[in-house]
Amino acid sequence: MSIPVVDVWGQVSPMARSSFPPAPEPHEEWTLAGGTAWVYYSPLNRRQLVRPVILSDGFSGGSSDLDQLWHGLEENGEYRFISELHATGRDVIILGYTDRTASITNNADAVIDCIRRALAERVGRAKLAVGGFSMGGLVTRYALARMEQDPSMPDHETSLYFSYDTPHQGAWFPIALQAFTHYSTDKWGDSPGVGPLLRQLSGLLNSPAARQMARWHIEKVGATPTQAPERVAFLKKLDELGGWPRNVRKIGVANGVATGKGNGVKPAATAVRCDGGTLHDTWLKTQAQGDQVVARLEKTDDAPTSVRTSGLPEIDGAPGGLFTVPSPAGDTGSFGLAAALMTLLGNTLDPGVISTSCFIPSISAVDAGDIGDQQALHRPISPEHSALDAMMCAGRNEGHTSMTEELGAWIVNEIVACG
Repeated sequence: MSIPVVDVWGQVSPMARSSFPPAPEPHEEWTLAGGTAWVYYSPLNRRQLVRPVILSDGFSGGSSDLDQLWHGLEENGEYRFISELHATGRDVIILGYTDRTASITNNADAVIDCIRRALAERVGRAKLAVGGFSMGGLVTRYALARMEQDPSMPDHETSLYFSYDTPHQGAWFPIALQAFTHYSTDKWGDSPGVGPLLRQLSGLLNSPAARQMARWHIEKVGATPTQAPERVAFLKKLDELGGWPRNVRKIGVANGVATGKGNGVKPAATAVRCDGGTLHDTWLKTQAQGDQVVARLEKTDDAPTSVRTSGLPEIDGAPGGLFTVPSPAGDTGSFGLAAALMTLLGNTLDPGVISTSCFIPSISAVDAGDIGDQQALHRPISPEHSALDAMMCAGRNEGHTSMTEELGAWIVNEIVACG
């Protein structure tokens, strides 16, 4: 059984990790507090750490996987990010975590440990570049800000912070999808076949990291979509640290457009509907404004459950990085994940599934507005809107954390310009 799960660097099922070719053997491997760093020296530096660039992994289940990370950065078919950094004399440190569902503040300890080790191993006085992909951008942002504000910590000696499709203003997990996942887990979580997978998916959505990252979260079916307490507490801690590291240049990119043009997903549309042996007239809808029933869930021979929302924006169709995951039948996404689960549960889908939706709105990735604001979601973004010192949005709405030449080359040029 293989179902796509939210991941970074090209989302995959945990059971499909062996499909990635092995990454080259790192020159060094550092065991850190809560993580691992894999060091690849630039061929120009004769196996010495001269100009370190730290690249942080993001959110998913379990521990970071080097083969998967390498594939996303280097073997994605469009832009060889590590090779391009190496060609400029930069040494690449890929930072992974023991538990990618752990809280942002906990995994920040691994970032701080990695920075300390990089400074201790560095030859010369070149400043560091530190950043991350997806939630990794939040982890590194928090870590750098904490190092600046905590007098017991050393100077991070970092000149550039970068983020790659990071949810600075939060991520969007469709409420209909969250509800269906929790509902299915309640009904079939003890089944010997699909049960473990359902519990895993529900656990991911309720993990500390997901609660901190999601702009709207529900712990169970029937709960009111809101910011989880864990997110509120994290934002408070970040604010107490000044919100951002101050002694660095801050840059970021979005896998969505800056024009305000959405991805074509219409609000209040039926994204997926099924009937069959276990579910009757069960459907999920894309998000609309105002009061809305976003899902009808009915186990066969049981009473139906309606899932309602109120006051949310039309965010499934917003410009931004798309929730996309590869599967044997082709790329799917947020609602495609629900469709796959429905099929595994023994049901037949109606044709015309709307597979994907916005995951990280462009204004979140470049911190240019509140993703709860319908108008802000769709307005053109210009640099003065952003909290970053420099930003870049993609030419099209593409898969979340897709490594493209357009975005990757821009970051490499920014790193070089910082010295």
